Amino acid sequence: MLRLLIDTSVWLNIAKRRDGQQIIVPLRVLFFQKKLDILVPSLILDEFERNRPRAEAATSNSVRERFRLLRQDLQDYGDDEAQQWIAEMTHQIPHVSARSLQNFSEISDLLRGGTALQPSDTEYTAVVRRGLEKKAPLHLEKNSVADALLIEQYASAVRVGGKQNQYVFATSNYTDFSAPKNDRRQPHPDLADIFEAENSHYAYDVDGLITILAEQMGSDYLDETEEVEFIQNASETRSLSDIVSAEQEYFDKIWYGRSFVDDTEDGRINPEFSDALREKIASARKRIEEKYEDGELPPVGDWEWGFMHGKLSALRWVLGEDWDFLDT
Repeated sequence: MLRLLIDTSVWLNIAKRRDGQQIIVPLRVLFFQKKLDILVPSLILDEFERNRPRAEAATSNSVRERFRLLRQDLQDYGDDEAQQWIAEMTHQIPHVSARSLQNFSEISDLLRGGTALQPSDTEYTAVVRRGLEKKAPLHLEKNSVADALLIEQYASAVRVGGKQNQYVFATSNYTDFSAPKNDRRQPHPDLADIFEAENSHYAYDVDGLITILAEQMGSDYLDETEEVEFIQNASETRSLSDIVSAEQEYFDKIWYGRSFVDDTEDGRINPEFSDALREKIASARKRIEEKYEDGELPPVGDWEWGFMHGKLSALRWVLGEDWDFLDT
């Protein structure tokens, strides 16, 4: 089994990525298939939840700011087609922001469902020893005790887990963990012994983690990644024009059915209506009958008739109306 200890910095970077779902979903699927395990020191869970509100706000603000600047340019220099594009994008922005925040929520679920690690007295002692010897990640003039505890918990997991498992420590904190003034993909020399074994791997940031996942999991990981990408490309959010068009369609069909409610038994439009109103009703009916094919205008009381009311209500809700607003 592949066992991952992913530092908070990497989890946050995954959450901020536009392709974050292509990493999160395969991890979740392979975790539930028991093909990999996620090791979660309490420090990482606490730190992720502590930083989550700030990171979520920054991600949402970044999306809005990019759109604001682009919209300003198009308003200043664009034509009518650009203005239509702005209207479409204004509709899409809430969906884009929601998708970016989805990453944070799903990572939180992964962390809470992983294998919790609680520090032992032996690991605390090892941290003190590192501090006294000024070994990484306690080699700099800053408080890196939490980082030292993480690497000791990882080292313990490797020792206890045996050679039948593969282990990965992933971090983007190169100042504490990577080789100084060297390739960041290599661990600091003070930590090299932890990664000497063939089943212990050091991954720098998200790209390093992806590389190791692909190497260790092969098609199990790559197939899931490709499936997520395919689904995302095949299920784009409906455009504003599509939604408005659908709302108009069900408005037409429901109005058409309702327009017959006051007709006489012999099929005439209610004679109590004014001539002008009867002409408008007859003209509107003709327009709708020409617009839609036979069978698309179900009679009042038909099952499809009720179903159309539900569709109209949902479409109007998306466009900002209250639920169950069905006026025609």
